Amino acid sequence: METVVSGIRPTGNLHLGNYFGAVKNFLKMQDEYKCFFFIADWHSLTTHPRPENIQLSVRKILAEYLACGLDPEKATIYVQSDVKEVLELYLFLNMNAYLGELERTTTFKEKARKQPDNVNAGLLTYPTLMAADILIHRAHKVPVGKDQEQNMEMARKFARRFNTIYECDLFPEPASFSYSGEGIKIPGLDGSGKMGKSEGNAIYLIDEPSVIRKKVMKAVTDSGPTVPNSEKPEVIRNLFTLLEVVSSREVYDFFNEKYNNCEIRYGDLKKQLAEDIVSFTTPIRERIQEFASDTAYLDKVVAMGAEKSRESARATIQEVRHLIGFR
Repeated sequence: METVVSGIRPTGNLHLGNYFGAVKNFLKMQDEYKCFFFIADWHSLTTHPRPENIQLSVRKILAEYLACGLDPEKATIYVQSDVKEVLELYLFLNMNAYLGELERTTTFKEKARKQPDNVNAGLLTYPTLMAADILIHRAHKVPVGKDQEQNMEMARKFARRFNTIYECDLFPEPASFSYSGEGIKIPGLDGSGKMGKSEGNAIYLIDEPSVIRKKVMKAVTDSGPTVPNSEKPEVIRNLFTLLEVVSSREVYDFFNEKYNNCEIRYGDLKKQLAEDIVSFTTPIRERIQEFASDTAYLDKVVAMGAEKSRESARATIQEVRHLIGFR
């Protein structure tokens, strides 16, 4: 069975876009591959978070993914910092990573621009740590977005370079991987683009019903169609996309027909959409709250994930040491 490795950023809450994107993909993968999903707390150090923020973020994001259906019996779910072997591999890979290639990465240049007073070595060597996270389990596939493709190419380069230098075939070259053909891009409530934390246009799975209703009623619309069966502008297509994923087919068809007949009342549509989102997210929100309050179970999941991931990592690092000459 092929191995899949993917990192989870311990920042912010999950929103509907995350759920119908990364989370749904994870749920499919855990049934089809040998999966290692890790919460990337070391990566977060590049922005210097406070110690209490790291602990809270790890518990919060773990509770949310478990509530969405990630199963620790099917996939190995662990915290990055629990697998110290990653740091050793990170060191070895850095010894064969070159300053010029690290400085040319887009992620480094963007982060350096955003935080000019905190251009640390962790930012520079982010691709090497990412490669270590992947290669420690000798992953075949890594689900990533387009923004991480350059770092994935570097992970493949580091794998090839290690295999060439030490005349071995230890590391497979990990392929970028996604279910993008099956996924749905969830739009934001501001009428354009996709739902995201930084854009301020998101509905979070943890949002209370009153918050959801208020957000949806503020969603951008237009003055309405004046010609029957006219094409929907983007701001309206976005609302119908949300209807498509959370409402029944009958509800979608009802409002679609009203639009095509120039009889649409956006206030009615948004009220119905809000209630359907509330119905969809309420069971997830309640499960998030249950998991978040059961710290003993969260600790158990983390401990189990640490043991399973370290078993895989130890096997790799022992071979790495032998090949390099540390025997």
